[in-house]
Amino acid sequence: MKGRATVLRLDLLSGIGREAARAYDVTIVPTTLLFDGEGRVVLRETGLPDAGRFRAKVSELAGAGE
Repeated sequence: MKGRATVLRLDLLSGIGREAARAYDVTIVPTTLLFDGEGRVVLRETGLPDAGRFRAKVSELAGAGE
């Protein structure tokens, strides 16, 4: 994924983490969100994420920008 996506991990005990959890309705930990280039959530998974599904979606989004 190097060069294709930015990964950000937030601590839900921090102020910004709590704010993000409210904004994106995160009620279960872990929750993984994938955003498109416009900032829209295009994939959301709770629990352990399916790495293959995320890689496929990132590849799809990367190809859409070409």
